[in-house]
Amino acid sequence: MGLIFIALTACRTNDVDAELPKLEPTIQLQSSAFAADTSIPSEYTCDGEDRSPPLSWDAVPSEAQSLILIADDPDAPGGTFVHWVLYDLSPQTLQLPGGVTPVTQGPQQSVQGKNSFGKIGYRGPCPPSGTHRYFFKIYALDQKIEIEPGAKKNKVLLAAKEHIIATGELMGRYSR
Repeated sequence: MGLIFIALTACRTNDVDAELPKLEPTIQLQSSAFAADTSIPSEYTCDGEDRSPPLSWDAVPSEAQSLILIADDPDAPGGTFVHWVLYDLSPQTLQLPGGVTPVTQGPQQSVQGKNSFGKIGYRGPCPPSGTHRYFFKIYALDQKIEIEPGAKKNKVLLAAKEHIIATGELMGRYSR
């Protein structure tokens, strides 16, 4: 029985989301490519051009010093699968165009981290089966986190968790 528990624990993804402050979402995150709780067009998935969707938001608090954007899939078989990590984005930025280049230095002086594919930048939905939910989350912080480029989601959120002052979320679905 002990070996089974160890094996199951080793396979589980250590996700920091549960440790984040529970704030009522106040930032309205949206995309001109898809509405909330609708299908993400294949252009933004592994079945299409695999480019990031255009995103925009409003209501960033005036005291915000930076923004974080995370895209992930909590329905993945092995635990939450991360599709995009972008951090230290200027709080004056209210949108990102589609097709953000997958390089460590992102748009508007932001930094991009590694996704669960082990790559820098955005990689789109690519579910092995069924319909999955993809959450695009934005966090406003009272400071920059200033960690090295290429950091993974958990490292970014651990550095940010005491500094989150507002959040927003957009969920889309995709099946193959």
